[in-house]
Amino acid sequence: IANALGEQGVDPRRLVLEVTESTAMRNPEATAELLYELKQAGVLVAVDDFGLGYSSLAYLKRFPVDILKIDRSFVRGIGTDSKDERLIEAVIALSHGLGVQVLAEGVEHQRQLNYLVAEGCDLVQGFLIGDAMAAADLQHGLAGAAGTALGLEAIEAMQQRPFPED
Repeated sequence: IANALGEQGVDPRRLVLEVTESTAMRNPEATAELLYELKQAGVLVAVDDFGLGYSSLAYLKRFPVDILKIDRSFVRGIGTDSKDERLIEAVIALSHGLGVQVLAEGVEHQRQLNYLVAEGCDLVQGFLIGDAMAAADLQHGLAGAAGTALGLEAIEAMQQRPFPED
């Protein structure tokens, strides 16, 4: 990965590799070693599907994690399930306490976005932010975004003003 990034002239901090918690826990020692090598190369690491697998808090301490992704199944409950909301609040507080950013997956409704912004969620993904697209369209969109990650402008804007629920 480091060689490929170097050959292409890509800043390694622009690459976020995602590992699901269930995959990470199959062989925690090997995972930790690999993740530390990636971190030394400058690559960012995200844990995907947090809360669906082992959810071991010990690996948050052991693994060099930059981003913790809250699964869409919890985001779906915003506004209708107070338990999902309390879990999201706890994950955000825990992550921030460890110096880890939080990304919420599956944001499809404005009420979800409003809640996540109010709770201090750092990043969001979902159809509210942008539709799924073909790889060629993504590449074209990134080229036109002056080197910024797709959707960052929307995230920065949402943090500066409240959004209506409807």
